[in-house]
Amino acid sequence: MTSPLASSAAPFGRVLTAMVTPFGQDGSLDLDAAQKLASHLVDSGNDGLVLSGTTGESSTTTAEEDGRLLAAVLEAVGDRATVVAGVGNNDTRKSVELARQAVTVGAHGLLIVSPYYSKPPQSGLVRHFTDVASAGNGLPVMLYDIPGRTGVQIARETYDVLARNEHIVAVKDAVGDFYAGAWLMRETSLALYSGDDAVNLAWLAYGAAGVVSVVGHVAAREYAAMVGAVDDGDLVTARRINDQLLPAVRGLMTHTQGAITAKASLQLLGQLEHRTVRPPLVDATDDEITMLRDELRAAHLLKD
Repeated sequence: MTSPLASSAAPFGRVLTAMVTPFGQDGSLDLDAAQKLASHLVDSGNDGLVLSGTTGESSTTTAEEDGRLLAAVLEAVGDRATVVAGVGNNDTRKSVELARQAVTVGAHGLLIVSPYYSKPPQSGLVRHFTDVASAGNGLPVMLYDIPGRTGVQIARETYDVLARNEHIVAVKDAVGDFYAGAWLMRETSLALYSGDDAVNLAWLAYGAAGVVSVVGHVAAREYAAMVGAVDDGDLVTARRINDQLLPAVRGLMTHTQGAITAKASLQLLGQLEHRTVRPPLVDATDDEITMLRDELRAAHLLKD
């Protein structure tokens, strides 16, 4: 299925949120809450959603749950936003199965993270990404480079090989090496998406196609305005928006895992009934809720 917002410069849209996976108080998958949240996120300024990523707690969901979540979100917003299925795993065979399921359900694209923990050689990364992309049956693929979690970084030479694959069109960068990223955009056809909210503005200034955000759960409208300001060459406005959002970035991204803080923030904003996460994550504490409330107020995202 083709994304309603695909373009050569921004194949997955401009502002995407790595969506949390809503659970009931007992930890069960809550599809009604997922559809309501997806609609709210798109209404708030996201033109894309990434499902079953790290923030979606993919390590604790089953393949069957991933498929049901994808189907529900596509039903809710698939006609007006890019819906990307996270299919990354440290077992290539399982990732291939997830990619095939995503095709069957109707995803607009795939996100494939580097295999974590096993730390394969670069040749292993090439084989992993190539095999999973092939299972996507023509769906556009966004690679996800986050060595802080995976233990391995995608080398420039590996990108050169992967960029020749017609289905691999973008990378979500959580490395933070602007010089290397600038060269990557200059020398390959890959679109780069910021995968770290702390440096969204910097990546946009370098020419990134957009952002894949956690803070977008609460600030998609502001990020869309920041993207537009950079497009217009209005860095004064872009910096003002970035400054406004700094407390929210600190609140959601620096105290504990983003799935915990994103769910708690959505609960504070009345967009999610339960902030339940699955072990080994733990629900936000009362102290963390107080901190988040203060940070969201400081960012003008939560009224008194």
